[in-house]
Amino acid sequence: MKAVIYARYSSDNQREESIEGQLRECQAFAEKNDITVLNSYIDRAYSAKSDDRPAFQKMIKDSGKKLFDVIIVWKLDRFARNRYDSAHYKAMLRKNNVKVMSATEIISNDPTGILLESVLEGMAEYYSADLAEKVIRGMTENVLKGLFNGGTIPFGYVIDKDKHFQIDPIKAPIVVEIFKRYSEGETMKELADYYSAKGIKSSRGGAITINFITNLLKNRRYIGEYRFREVVTPGAIPSIIDDELFNKVQKKMAKNKRAPARHKAKEEMYLLSTKLFCGSCEALMRVKVVETKQVRPIVITSAPQQRTKKGVAENL
Repeated sequence: MKAVIYARYSSDNQREESIEGQLRECQAFAEKNDITVLNSYIDRAYSAKSDDRPAFQKMIKDSGKKLFDVIIVWKLDRFARNRYDSAHYKAMLRKNNVKVMSATEIISNDPTGILLESVLEGMAEYYSADLAEKVIRGMTENVLKGLFNGGTIPFGYVIDKDKHFQIDPIKAPIVVEIFKRYSEGETMKELADYYSAKGIKSSRGGAITINFITNLLKNRRYIGEYRFREVVTPGAIPSIIDDELFNKVQKKMAKNKRAPARHKAKEEMYLLSTKLFCGSCEALMRVKVVETKQVRPIVITSAPQQRTKKGVAENL
């Protein structure tokens, strides 16, 4: 038989060495069973809870070329960690006369093997769901204790050795300055341009953009509020901005967000331009919508323009 090996790890906790170990055991299994390995498909840092894995999808597609008979995996949970994906893709592989074999799990080809394979796939899905629940529970506990949960550190904070938020003495004053300047009338674009010109960088080392300023002004961590999913813990981290300034900025942002729509509503609108003609002289007409206090706007027609449908200038 001809085979390919599929290897995968799902997070940064597993390293390149885990891939090498999977390949080594799969290769040993192939040699023991007189199977020729043609190729390897490897997904690094991809979870088997999803089928959105580049190498995996390429392997499924390549199975239709009839180049190999077997896919060898270290364990069945490398192939999939939910029963639907496992059944779906194994059905596709069966149509191409390709089967999946585990290098470390002994599964016979009789009805007992079918039952054992189902149990192993169910256990893999259970493990995945249980792990996700434990991770969420752990992250919730971190929020309640004010501990950093990972990800990008908010601009203006540093994380100490005990995973607590601490105020950054260099960047925190910039946060305060941005809030004050915006509350006093400067626009987000002006702020982004100003701090970019000064060479200030975001927490990730990127440029200061309007999007950065927007997210910074909305970030409730600056008033000490720590949130994860539905859990909100006020005062869990040191505050940089007082509530009064923060609320003032939120109201100003909401007002500025609505302002363009109000301005647009007051503008004169000319509808059906180049489409409406006078019934008597065939001159082009305009429909002007006038803003009034009535429920519905009054629609009036202006005097015909100087150009007519026939191209003859008329003035009524």
